[in-house]
Amino acid sequence: MIPPIVFHPAYEAALPDGHRFPMGKYGRLAAVVAARGLAPLGFVAPEPASAELLAAAHGHAYVDAVLAQAVPREVERAIGLPVTESVVRRSRASVGGTLLAARLALAEGLAGSTAGGSHHARREQGAGFCVFNDVAVAARALRGEGAIARALVVDLDVHQGDGTADCLAYEPDLFTLSIHCERNYPTHKIAGDLDIGLPDGVEDEAYLAVLAGRLPGLLDALRPDLVFYNAGVDPHRDDRLGRLRLTDAGLYARDRYVVATVRARNIPLVAVIGGGYTTDIDALAGRHALVFQALAAEAEGA
Repeated sequence: MIPPIVFHPAYEAALPDGHRFPMGKYGRLAAVVAARGLAPLGFVAPEPASAELLAAAHGHAYVDAVLAQAVPREVERAIGLPVTESVVRRSRASVGGTLLAARLALAEGLAGSTAGGSHHARREQGAGFCVFNDVAVAARALRGEGAIARALVVDLDVHQGDGTADCLAYEPDLFTLSIHCERNYPTHKIAGDLDIGLPDGVEDEAYLAVLAGRLPGLLDALRPDLVFYNAGVDPHRDDRLGRLRLTDAGLYARDRYVVATVRARNIPLVAVIGGGYTTDIDALAGRHALVFQALAAEAEGA
């Protein structure tokens, strides 16, 4: 059975004309996933995250300010998105989508959401195009209700997962691995449990060697109940906010390796798409679709 995929039309918010965030990738990604036969029964739709759920990883004052569209101007600048009704709706849907996909992964072994990976959102404020930290909220909510005892976040976005590190600080059973480009945003990083900063220009083979040198041992040592996989495609050589040199083939090999290595240990995995930045929305959506191809290939035993 092909793993379930979560999507909501609210994943794509309205932005001012000319805004540099490629918001159109979400709708286009859903179309590509459907066209490739990766959601043969259609998408699963999430419920938007409630204020109570969001407070699993964020301060109440920040949650209330976002939901009221009343964040301070300096915080809105740090986020890089206008905190409008549409963006708030998108942010709540994205968190709800990651939590639903995580529940589906626990039930079926593999699942994914066509949004998520907002790893720069910290406990008390958003940043870097991230309003709420969907993975941190989902991990803390599931642990709080007893659905999991331990989780591993495998964050392979090109940027360090500072917000996830902040939201999961002092949570030894919610472990973060971030493999990223060191000389990239954020300038001031918040240390996670295991941060591996790569030099500029790393290509496919060297990147995959670093991943293979770390992930199996970490899985065996932690034995998590669930892996959250942030499959950001901004390590791609053509990404305008990256600094690494991965190809499409390298991204797919990365995704296949993560999924296969996790599932070889019978650990459930939930995938979210993370970052990816280019004006070529078709190419970008195609790269984001690779992780869903990897999920399907693993489920089919390919």
